Amino acid sequence: MSVTVTQPGSLPPEEPGAESALGRYVLLQKAGGLIAPLVTAVAAFLIGGIVVFATTKSIPDTLTTYKAIFEGAGLNWFLPWETCKDPCGPAIRLEQTLLVWVPLVLTGIAVGFAFRCGLFNIGGQGQYLAGAIAAVIIAAELPLRVDLSPVPLILLSVTGAMAAGAFLAGIAGFLKATVGAHEVITTIMLNWIVIWVGTYLFGFEGPLQNDAAREIPVSNTIAADGKITQAGVWGHPDLQGLPWISLGVAFASLVVYSLLLNRTTLGYEVRAVGHNPEAARYGGISVARNYVLAMAIAGMFAGLAGALDVLGWKFRLDTTDFTSTIGFIGIAVALLGRNKAIGIGLAALLFAALQTGTSTRNLDPEIFPPDLATPLTIIIQGLIVLFIGADIVVLLLLRRLRGRGARSAA
Repeated sequence: MSVTVTQPGSLPPEEPGAESALGRYVLLQKAGGLIAPLVTAVAAFLIGGIVVFATTKSIPDTLTTYKAIFEGAGLNWFLPWETCKDPCGPAIRLEQTLLVWVPLVLTGIAVGFAFRCGLFNIGGQGQYLAGAIAAVIIAAELPLRVDLSPVPLILLSVTGAMAAGAFLAGIAGFLKATVGAHEVITTIMLNWIVIWVGTYLFGFEGPLQNDAAREIPVSNTIAADGKITQAGVWGHPDLQGLPWISLGVAFASLVVYSLLLNRTTLGYEVRAVGHNPEAARYGGISVARNYVLAMAIAGMFAGLAGALDVLGWKFRLDTTDFTSTIGFIGIAVALLGRNKAIGIGLAALLFAALQTGTSTRNLDPEIFPPDLATPLTIIIQGLIVLFIGADIVVLLLLRRLRGRGARSAA
């Protein structure tokens, strides 16, 4: 009888012929590559087209509607034959799309990083708001008491926002690591805690309500030295212009996310725990530690998104900001992007384009009713999430088609 000896610190050997359902699913995902997410998005747009057709009663009008959404998002700016006059409409609309793209990238990373550790971070919205609250408190209240130059003030605001997001997410990670509380439940509850704390702080008679406008539930405006638009902006700095710093940070975050997961010891441990916690524990990896770290790092990215929005174009918070859905859309971004850096970047662009292209100021009302544009966006987003949830069907169909192609070639 042969005995297999496993060296300390190595993973236990698999039984011969043993192949888990998860293992087969992972193999299918790898085989699907970029094709499966593309099929998912195309299928969602095709079914969404049925809704458009039911509204317009014409196939050409349906295609025209999608073309109008594409142009409304400013994506036609990339087309080589697009002529651009001054002021350049496509460039202005693309700037608005990228303004939405930045927080979607960062909240998508927040979901993706936790997911790679086997955690489903539903708290991106709360972590985003926690970062925004921390940033507006520091950038608006601190200059009233301390004289700070722009660089220290901005750094303090961003650091405080990232710390707030990391702390909030770290709570969920700690509860998961110590008492086994499910992160979906805890992050949802933490979302609501942040929403109601923010509503109390900046609502009517709140301790941080605007000093000059007590009839409006809004925070004080951040100090001029706390605005990151000082380093340059695409568009008008006072009319939702896109700060170059925000764009650069979003791209840099995608690179950091990829390197952190694939080129560091921490990333290896996070992926090992996400793939099989028991095997990782057998190999000497602290599962509890990685749960806390993965959630804290995820929250840090979401908090950074909140800081960039406050310091870049919002400049203050009001109670309506707590009804935004940026963090929740980030979940769909991560899922469609397969938790990969490039995938998250492209998925964020798709969702940002949908949001901007269907806005009432960008979508021609003569082509599609403006009051139906937002529901159309929600329908397409929901369909994408639905197909992502059933991507095993898409992957199996792709494998069957490839198998038939190989037999035909033979």
